[in-house]
Amino acid sequence: MKNLRITAATVVILFSLGLSPVSAIGAKKIPVESTMTPAEIQLLIDRVEEIKEMDKSTLTKAEKKDLRNELRETKKEITRNNGGVYLSVGALILVIVLLILLL
Repeated sequence: MKNLRITAATVVILFSLGLSPVSAIGAKKIPVESTMTPAEIQLLIDRVEEIKEMDKSTLTKAEKKDLRNELRETKKEITRNNGGVYLSVGALILVIVLLILLL
């Protein structure tokens, strides 16, 4: 009886959050294509490592600012072309709660 209540509560929560299979079918998927090859991404990663290992004490204020801007742009480019999978905090909490309930 307890398992039935837990299962029913889980189903109600899932449907109230809009995670029903019907809403999943209607969602449109936009394919993400990377415009960079893995070799180009590796070059960017190497440049980031090179910047991190630099001795910045001899640089002027303007050079440090340019280096910081280059580092930010390079990291953004790597992130944009890496094609990682992102989970929201709510989805992560929901997965953890479901695992606890089912196990």
